[in-house]
Amino acid sequence: MAETVVSGARSDVNSGESTTTNAMAYLQDEKPDSDLVPALNLGDLDLTTDEFILDEVDIHIQANLEDDLVKEALKTGVDLRQYSKQVETELQRIEQASIKDYIKESQNIASLHNQITACDSILERMEEMLSSFQSDLSSISSEIQTLQQQSVSMNMRLKNRQAVRSQLSQLVDELVVPGAMISVILDSPVTEQEFMEQLHELNNKINFAKELSFRETLACSDIQDIVDRLKIKAVTKIREFILQKIYSFRKPMTNYQIPQNNLLKYRFFYQFLLANERSVAKEIRDEYVDTMSKIYYSYFKSYSSRLLKVQYEDVADKDDLMGVEDTAKKGFFSKPSLKSRNTIFTLGQRGAVLSPAELEGPILIPHTAQRGDVRYPYETLFRSQHFALLDNGCREYLFLSDFFMVAGNSALDLFNCIMGKTLGMFLKNISTYASDCYDSIAVFLCIHIILRFKTITAKRNIPAMDKYWEAVLELLWPRFELILEMNIQSIRNTDPQKLGVLDTRPHYITRRYAEFSSAIVSINQTFPNERTNALLAQLQVEVENFVLKMAAEFPSRKDQLIFLINNYDMLLSVLMERAADDSKEVEGFQQLLLARTQEFIEEILSPPFGGMIAFVKESEALMERGQLDRLKNDEARITQLVRGFSSTWKQSVEAMSQDVMRSFTNFKNGTSIIQGALTQLIQYYHGFHKVLSQPTFRSLAVRSELINLHHLMVEVKKHKPNF
Repeated sequence: MAETVVSGARSDVNSGESTTTNAMAYLQDEKPDSDLVPALNLGDLDLTTDEFILDEVDIHIQANLEDDLVKEALKTGVDLRQYSKQVETELQRIEQASIKDYIKESQNIASLHNQITACDSILERMEEMLSSFQSDLSSISSEIQTLQQQSVSMNMRLKNRQAVRSQLSQLVDELVVPGAMISVILDSPVTEQEFMEQLHELNNKINFAKELSFRETLACSDIQDIVDRLKIKAVTKIREFILQKIYSFRKPMTNYQIPQNNLLKYRFFYQFLLANERSVAKEIRDEYVDTMSKIYYSYFKSYSSRLLKVQYEDVADKDDLMGVEDTAKKGFFSKPSLKSRNTIFTLGQRGAVLSPAELEGPILIPHTAQRGDVRYPYETLFRSQHFALLDNGCREYLFLSDFFMVAGNSALDLFNCIMGKTLGMFLKNISTYASDCYDSIAVFLCIHIILRFKTITAKRNIPAMDKYWEAVLELLWPRFELILEMNIQSIRNTDPQKLGVLDTRPHYITRRYAEFSSAIVSINQTFPNERTNALLAQLQVEVENFVLKMAAEFPSRKDQLIFLINNYDMLLSVLMERAADDSKEVEGFQQLLLARTQEFIEEILSPPFGGMIAFVKESEALMERGQLDRLKNDEARITQLVRGFSSTWKQSVEAMSQDVMRSFTNFKNGTSIIQGALTQLIQYYHGFHKVLSQPTFRSLAVRSELINLHHLMVEVKKHKPNF
C-alpha cells in the first residue's frame, strides 16, 4: 500500500510540475510587445524549478511520515489517495493564487529592480568620489606633517635668535657708555642725585668690563679707556668731597654730628672707592680716624677738666673712716667743716643718680653750674662723663659700621683706633681718683653706674664699649673693697676709752655704720655682689663687737642694756628705711634687739617687784617637782609681798614708765618696752595668784588682800603712754 501512496504522490508531483510548466509558458506568451520588463530571476524563491521538487522530495516524504497528523491518519485508516488529492488540489489553488500575485506585482518588481540598478550606479560614483577624497586627505596629512616640522624648526630658530639677541643687547647696553653719563660725571656736583645715579651705572660698567676682561672679550677693549677715565674723574671728585667734609669737623665750635650724619647719605661713595681705588679709600679712612680721634680726645679732655671745677671742694681723706673718733679732727690745723661737703657714710639723695630718669638724663653743663655756684659729688660728674662717652661711642660705632662697611673685629679695631686715646685718658683719670679716694659710697655708685651703662650698651647691641667697662670695673672694685676693709679695721682698732664721755644714746659710729650699711645694701640689690655681701657681714660683726665693748664701759647692767637697745634700735630703723625687711642685717639686729629688750624688762621689774618675781619663780619650780609644801612656813614673807605690792605698785609703775621714756631716744621703742614690761608684770602677778590658790596657801588670810587681776589690768592700761 505504501508503494501505492508513493506512486500516487509522484503522480501528483508530476502533474503539478506540468501545471507549473504550462503557467510559465503562459506568462512567456503574455509578455508585452515592448519587452520593457525583463524576466524575473527569483533564485531560491522560485518554487517552479524541478531541482527543488526532485532533490528534496524524499526528505519531505520522510518528514511527512513522521508528522503527527500523518501518523494519526495512518492509524485511523484515512484514505491517503483521497487525502493526497485534496492536498494537491489545495496546492494548485495556492500556486495559482501565487502566480496571480507575481503577475500583479510584476510592475513593482521591475520598478524595484530599476531603482536598485540606479542605486548601484550612484553608489559606484560615490565610491569613486570617496576614494578620491581619501587620496586627497592622505596628501593633505603629509603636507600638514611637513608644515609642522617646518614650524618646529622655525620656532627653534626664533628662540635661539631671541636668546642671542637678549644677550647681545645686554652686552651692547653694558658696553655702551652714554653721553649723559660722561657729562654728569665730568660736570655735575657730587651732591646731585643724578651724579649718584650715574655713579651707580658707572660702577656696574666697571664691574662688567672686569668680567669681560676675564673672559677675554674683544669688545671690552673698545670701552676700557673711557671707563678708566671716568673712574679716575669720579674718584677725584669723591675724594675731594669726603675730605672736605672730614676737614669741616675740625672747625672750632662745630657740632660734628651734623656733617657726620650728612655724610651717611653718601656712603656709596666710600663703597665705590673701596671697590675701585683702595689707596684713596684707605687715605680717607685714615684721615677720618685721625680727625675724629683728636676731636674726641680734645672734647672729653676739656669736658672732664671743666667738670672737676664743679666738684665738692672738700672730699674724704684717710681720716674719714667709720671708726675714727670725731675728736681726732678737731686740732688747731684741722680743716673747717664746709657746707658743700658731701656726706661720706650717708646715701641721702646721692642714690638718685642710679634712677632711670637721672641715669640717662642730660649731661651736666659745667659753665652753667659754675654761674650758679652749684657743686656736685664725684659720682654725678662720673655719670655725666660716661653718659656722654656712651652716647658718642654708640653713635660712632654705628657710623663706622654703616659708612665704612665693617663688622665684628674689624669694626672693633676701627673703633679703638678712634676712641682708644680718649678711653685711655678716662682710665688714667679714674685710676688717679681711685688711688686717693676714701669715699666708698662714691666708688660703689660709680661701679653701679658702669654696670647699668654696660646693660644699656648690651641692649643697643654695641659691643665696642665692653672692654672699657670691664677695665673701669677692674679699677673700682679693688678700691671699694680696700676702703671697706679700712673701715672694718678702723672699727676693730677703736678704743672705747678714747671716744669721750659715755652716753647711753646711740653712738655716732653705730649711726655711721647704719647709714653706710643701708646705703650699700640698697644699692647692691639690683646687681648683687657676693664679695660685697661678705665684707658687709664682716663689718657687721665688727660693729656688734664694738657696741658690746662700748656697753661694757658702763658700770651698771641697766645702762649697758639701755645703750645696747638704743644702738640696735637705731640700726634697725635706718636699715629698714632702705634695705629689705628680710635682709641678713635686719634679721640679725632684730634678734639682738629682742633679746636685750627682754633682759632689760626683767632688769627694770626687779627693783620694785623683785621679791614677788623671785617667789613666783621659786614656787613654780617647786610645783613642778611637787615640793610646794617646803614654803608652807613662809606666811610672813607672803604677807609682806601681798601688802607691799598692793601699796606701792602704782607708784612703781609710774616711776618705771618715766625712767624708760627718759632712757630711750626713740619714743616708739620706749613705748613698746613699757608695754612689754607691764605685760610681763601682769603675767608675774597672775602667776602669784596661781601659786597662792594652791592648797598649801588657801588657808592664808592675806589672800583676801590680793588685787583682782582684771582690776589690775584695767589700772595698768592707764599707765601705758600714748604717742
